[in-house]
Amino acid sequence: QVQLVESGGGLVQPGGYLRLSCRASGNIFSINAMAWYRQAPGKERELVARRIVNGGTADSIDYADSVKDRFSISRTNSKNTWYLQMNSLKPEDTAVYFCYAYLPSFAAGYWGQGTQVTVSS
Repeated sequence: QVQLVESGGGLVQPGGYLRLSCRASGNIFSINAMAWYRQAPGKERELVARRIVNGGTADSIDYADSVKDRFSISRTNSKNTWYLQMNSLKPEDTAVYFCYAYLPSFAAGYWGQGTQVTVSS
């Protein structure tokens, strides 16, 4: 089992930046994929960025088209923390952001509790 806690959300003006953190505890060695999702009011939860650990080769990274070139997902070597660097924020980035971890050996995914990001002048 894995426990996830997000931090770093808040209110920022358009064009600003924030860095979200997701701290994992528990069976972190079994984490194979880590991701950030977001859910805006009245909308479905959507994938923002995903990072898949490929063992001895580079991680595979994907971004939603709406955040490419503005957001960046990174992690510590121990996989106990991953980050979402968000630059050039827009009002449409306003949402609750959730981190997610997947453990393939258990076929199980885990969610954090979410952190609010509000982009407004």
